[in-house]
Amino acid sequence: MVEQKYKALKEKLETDLLRLKEQLGQIRDIGGEENRREGSPYGKKEEEAAETADIENRLAMEKRLLEQIMDIETALKKFDEGTYGLCEKCSQPIAYERLEFLPHARLCMGCKATK
Repeated sequence: MVEQKYKALKEKLETDLLRLKEQLGQIRDIGGEENRREGSPYGKKEEEAAETADIENRLAMEKRLLEQIMDIETALKKFDEGTYGLCEKCSQPIAYERLEFLPHARLCMGCKATK
């Protein structure tokens, strides 16, 4: 029964990983296009400011996605190593409810609270 619960968490991690990689690809595709605005009624400076804001937003989203991908890949590696579900700080088991909510959790609640 316990193995089945952890198997479901692993499947969720794998599904989430595919989804995040797809989102990352979409963001990178948008960033690679040369969709510069032409003929803005506000003038060149406002147009450039809007483009700069778009680029900054894309980069921030890309950074968040990459961090989430790394967290999930680390959790999946722990499955392979047999250390999934153990706190990285105290080596005690992480509560299943926490893993259910955050399958890539690295710390138990006790260690997270003292971090």
